[in-house]
Amino acid sequence: MSTTTTYTVKGMTCEHCKASVIEEVSEVAGVSGVTVDLASGRVDVTGDDVQDAAVRAAVDEAGYEVVS
Repeated sequence: MSTTTTYTVKGMTCEHCKASVIEEVSEVAGVSGVTVDLASGRVDVTGDDVQDAAVRAAVDEAGYEVVS
């Protein structure tokens, strides 16, 4: 069953930031969708059996920090 988890990510300021986060998080096993709202720093990750640590690592790889 697909679930959506919301993260707050610090440091994203532009469309390039948004694209980087989407690209990295989309590669995490089980992820079927990623949406990013720059204004709030909100990142919604949808998928099946998505590992929280893997999403956090992907955001870190993109150069940003999950704050909640």
